[in-house]
Amino acid sequence: MAKQQLRKAETQKALLNASSRAFRSEGYSGVGVDAIAKAAGATSGAFYAHLGSKDGAFHAALEQGLDEVITTIPDYRERFGDKWVEAFAQYYLGTAHRQDRACGCAMTALSPDVARAKPETRKLYDDKMQEIASLVAEGLKEGTPSERRNRAWVFLSLLIGGLTTARAMSDETLAETVTAAALPAALQAAGV
Repeated sequence: MAKQQLRKAETQKALLNASSRAFRSEGYSGVGVDAIAKAAGATSGAFYAHLGSKDGAFHAALEQGLDEVITTIPDYRERFGDKWVEAFAQYYLGTAHRQDRACGCAMTALSPDVARAKPETRKLYDDKMQEIASLVAEGLKEGTPSERRNRAWVFLSLLIGGLTTARAMSDETLAETVTAAALPAALQAAGV
């Protein structure tokens, strides 16, 4: 029985990871259940058994992706100390992150689809994004908690918007121009 439970857990993890990559790379409407199941090495039946529906898969992928950010911010604060904001912003707007849509940040990749998602998915997004903004605000210097929180929202918005715009550009030089312009604005918003 333990082998069967292990295989089920592995299948569920593979399906969730494949869903996450597919939604980040292709968007909600750009990928179907069969393609996700195939990418996970599973059947469509297994997809439905583990994730319930395409909406369920999107909800789970969104949660997983935003939880990655929730884990990453404290990690950056610990690894980079007072320079964490610069390190995070440079990574976020960097070429490697911009070009790796399938493994890139869920805040940028999934936000447009969240706007059209079911209420429970939008609520999850609200809750997770508030947690992310709080983590950023805790790591900012100077100002009242309210001021730091507002600056955190502006910082996140500039990163997400800058990366979204750069990813939409077909011209690589123009994409680099967008991220290069967004970086100092994001840092200034954060008070760096």
